[in-house]
Amino acid sequence: MVKQDRAARTRQSLIRAAAEVFAREGFAPASLTAISRGAGVSNGALHFHFESKKSLARAVEEEAVQVVRGIIGKALDGGGGGLRTLMDTTRELMGRLGDDIVVRAGFELGGDPARGEESLLRSEWQQWVEDMLRHAEDGGELAEGVSPGDALPAIMAATVGFEVLGAEDKAWLSEEAIDGFWELVLPGLAGGREQPVPVGPPSTGASGHRVVRPARPTD
Repeated sequence: MVKQDRAARTRQSLIRAAAEVFAREGFAPASLTAISRGAGVSNGALHFHFESKKSLARAVEEEAVQVVRGIIGKALDGGGGGLRTLMDTTRELMGRLGDDIVVRAGFELGGDPARGEESLLRSEWQQWVEDMLRHAEDGGELAEGVSPGDALPAIMAATVGFEVLGAEDKAWLSEEAIDGFWELVLPGLAGGREQPVPVGPPSTGASGHRVVRPARPTD
């Protein structure tokens, strides 16, 4: 049992160290030596748990998937409509991207062509966004003439954009930035129907609070 606990801790240390290196350097430049050093173990210990850099990257992404599934599950337990649930989840997810290196690395690895693998994490996120939009459509939340297929590209492009920009400036991942996005997009999605109001501190948009935008990059 002691050996199993030690092995589990070593594996988690390697995943976290790998996430830090992958997020900082990208997949191709990342070295297994740097990862093992970051985890405080030998290269031999790394290879005991992971046969290759690709298998280690896959483990990072799979752990990030579990975190995102937990975020989605929590939002679904709230019992709100499709749009409300989608807003709450994007806010929570972007916050985790700023605070959780494994989640951030999981998304960044999914967009790294050097891996040569399909992104499990982005695929799951896209499928879930589409599911919530269909739920909103079934609940009569979408404006007349707006379909899930119309809304999906815009929401996916925005969330991936926040993810990429947030890697350089966490202001892009703030609640204010995400609520500002929804404040802008929601009227087009919901039209004249009763619109769900973003929740969570601080409330913005419909409550009249000022939305703080990320500063523009300077040359």
